[in-house]
Amino acid sequence: QVQLVESGGGFVQAGESLRLFCKASGRTFELRAMGWFRQAPGKEREFVATIAWFGNALQYSDFARGRFTISRQNAEGTGFLEMNGLKPEDTAVYFCAAGEVVGTNGDEYKYWGRGTQVTVSS
Repeated sequence: QVQLVESGGGFVQAGESLRLFCKASGRTFELRAMGWFRQAPGKEREFVATIAWFGNALQYSDFARGRFTISRQNAEGTGFLEMNGLKPEDTAVYFCAAGEVVGTNGDEYKYWGRGTQVTVSS
């Protein structure tokens, strides 16, 4: 089992930045990819970004590309999502997920955190 705990969410004004953290524990040697997803009230969960735990592979959604940066620090078992130029439409619960493939579909991820709330005011 791998446990994931997100942190770093909060309430910000439009145009500001936030850095989300995802701390992995347990059988972290199973990690091959870490992804971020988000879900806004009344909407489907959507892919944000993902990164390979080893190597350089990563992917971004169209809305994240150019504004968000995903990274990870393997030694500490921690993933990051740096979000700049936040917009009100970025308001959502952001979830960290871990799995065996670098994919954009949530079904490809085996482990999930409980999420951290990001609220962006206009």
